[in-house]
Amino acid sequence: MLLEIIHDTNYQYDPNVEIAQHLTHLKPTNTSTQDIIQTELLINPRPAWQEEHSDNYGNTCTYFSLETRHRSLEISVRSQIQTKESQLIHFESSKTPSWELVREYFRYHSENKWDSASEFLFSSQYITPSPEFAEFARANFTSNRPILDSAIDLMRRIYSEFHYVSKSTDVNTPAIEALKNRRGVCQDFAHILITTMRSIGLPAKYISGYILTNPPPGQPRLIGGDASHAWASVYIPSVDDQGNLGHGAWCDLDPTNNRWGFESPGEDYVHLAYGRDYGDVSPIRGVIHGGADHTLDVAVTVRPLEQ
Repeated sequence: MLLEIIHDTNYQYDPNVEIAQHLTHLKPTNTSTQDIIQTELLINPRPAWQEEHSDNYGNTCTYFSLETRHRSLEISVRSQIQTKESQLIHFESSKTPSWELVREYFRYHSENKWDSASEFLFSSQYITPSPEFAEFARANFTSNRPILDSAIDLMRRIYSEFHYVSKSTDVNTPAIEALKNRRGVCQDFAHILITTMRSIGLPAKYISGYILTNPPPGQPRLIGGDASHAWASVYIPSVDDQGNLGHGAWCDLDPTNNRWGFESPGEDYVHLAYGRDYGDVSPIRGVIHGGADHTLDVAVTVRPLEQ
């Protein structure tokens, strides 16, 4: 599927900003399920300095510095992306190892082999494993149940029991608060799933990106009416004929839309960046001098390129 992504961000400041340093995660990268045809990031006012590189996870980061007084900041990204189905052979969920066996695989032992997924087991800026989340997991992660069965069941439970309420939370809302209130947005649902998994000793990571939405029949696709999206991914180790676990694969779970799939939930998804939680992949962050008050407008369009 050939998709066009338009992501416009506009800040208005009062009073002026004197100087600013920013970091963005706004340019997608090639993955096993997407090829970047082209991507361009435009900044106004023009930065005095701009540099791009990959972070520890392979995400594209853009740093830039504004050294002249400005009352507004416009950041626009235009990308054309060819998405495709995962070539990974799908696991049969019922034949994946039990979640307890996976937990023991990641439990520290002196002779354990290193698995890079271990990095996604621990607390991070927005993820705090706790007994409340471990208790929440109990209904889905029953004794000796295959890990993928359990994880999909957890995703479907969040989808059915929680209410998507736009603007009911913000980026700083703790996952435990969203869990108690049973409402939030895609970021909250991803954090809840990740925190639940880590609370019982299983690795999970956060993914930011986009999803192609379909307008109601007879209505045009709204320009700028979409939004960026977030979901989670859980690690499924491989298992040999003797029952030994080894390096496996990541399975994406989208509790907002009840979608899942290895490496991607589908061709209508675009990966932007991944990390331990939202804090690792926030679209824009930085430090400014001045601009005590500001407003922020974000407009996102995801559409098939022929449209």
